[in-house]
Amino acid sequence: MSAADTTTAVILLDFAVVVTAAGLATALARRFGQPAVIGEIVAGIALGPSLLGLLPGDPSHWLFPTAERPILGVLGNVGLVLFMFVVGYEVDLGQLRRARSAVATVALGSIALPMAMGTGLALWLYPQYRDSLPEHIGRIPFVLFLGVALSITAFPVLARILTDLKLQRSPIGGFAMSVAAVTDVLAWALLAVVVLLAVGGSWTAVGLRAAGLVLFVVALALVVRPLLRRLLLLLEGRRAGPRTVLLIIVVGLLLSSWATTELGFHPIFGAFAFGAAVPKAALAAVAPETPLLIEQTGWLFMPVFFITTGLGVDIAGIGWVGLGQLALVMLVACAGKFLGSAGAARLTGMPARQASAVGVLMNCRGLTELVVIQAGVSVGVLTPRLATIMIVMAVLTTAMTAPLFGRIHGKAPLPHEAPDATAAQVSAPTRAR
Repeated sequence: MSAADTTTAVILLDFAVVVTAAGLATALARRFGQPAVIGEIVAGIALGPSLLGLLPGDPSHWLFPTAERPILGVLGNVGLVLFMFVVGYEVDLGQLRRARSAVATVALGSIALPMAMGTGLALWLYPQYRDSLPEHIGRIPFVLFLGVALSITAFPVLARILTDLKLQRSPIGGFAMSVAAVTDVLAWALLAVVVLLAVGGSWTAVGLRAAGLVLFVVALALVVRPLLRRLLLLLEGRRAGPRTVLLIIVVGLLLSSWATTELGFHPIFGAFAFGAAVPKAALAAVAPETPLLIEQTGWLFMPVFFITTGLGVDIAGIGWVGLGQLALVMLVACAGKFLGSAGAARLTGMPARQASAVGVLMNCRGLTELVVIQAGVSVGVLTPRLATIMIVMAVLTTAMTAPLFGRIHGKAPLPHEAPDATAAQVSAPTRAR
């Protein structure tokens, strides 16, 4: 058998193992009231050195040979850019313009305090990791990256949790989703800046990369979006099939991902930006199933992303020092998100219990945090041990969201009579049903 055939056989076996493990772990997670992403993340970690690698003969090493891991990484990134397109498509950029003062206040609090606390923790951690970081990673990108990473909220996972609880259209759910949408946009913008600082090199290079990214976003907004709207309307008039529309959208998101990669950024930025630029009304009129088809295709490849992430996670290898750092990261992550979100909600006049519910929901990080961590690893900002600590933090904060919210929600019924929420609606009395 040729080398190419051997590689193909290994990849096919790996794909089968990963998809099976992810499916079983997802079913188990749902059985315990957890979102599916928790099972997929845990499955990815379990197939790596943290569990499978501890067995005699290190099955993780021969099942996922070093030579084939770059190919798995490419497959995982395919799923990742498809997923990020859907995230960008679902985020309403107009929310930044239409956001009521309550949503804007809580969104800023949800980012500002955890980022401030995260940068403070990063300043303390930097001397301990300085010698393990690449030469081009200085204090500023390291500190800013951890600050942004600790201010992330997982908009897609939060939506899934609220949907499972049948609260996505309640005032508390609508308010939390609006806050998470605004937070998502701000966090990705901040992450782009930090990645720029991490990979830019000289200030001239940083300026050129920044200018290129700005031009790319402007071109999407002013050129691609109007042209895409006209094209979709034309296809609607000619009654084009959904395959034609799917082809156009997929080509657009792949080219956008390629463009940001060429600019020196991660491909996720291009996919996210293109998703946000797609005219929703025009797409819904001609082929409303397109985003769902892309999401389903992405989720077929996403387990490969989890395993490529999990192969770099060695929980047993973080040591006692790492456990202490994990405790501090968890403290800062939870306190920053909860106090920043709940405190800002209280300032808008929201009652304490509802504000606490919002604070708990904003602490959900999920897959979005893994994407950020992967971006940090790719540019060298995170060492393997620190990446492991951040991944464990992402799993724990996501796993605790539904149970904690359930305890707050279970004390008394939260208002749920209207689909659109403001702080006033959330605090309004509940009508009897």
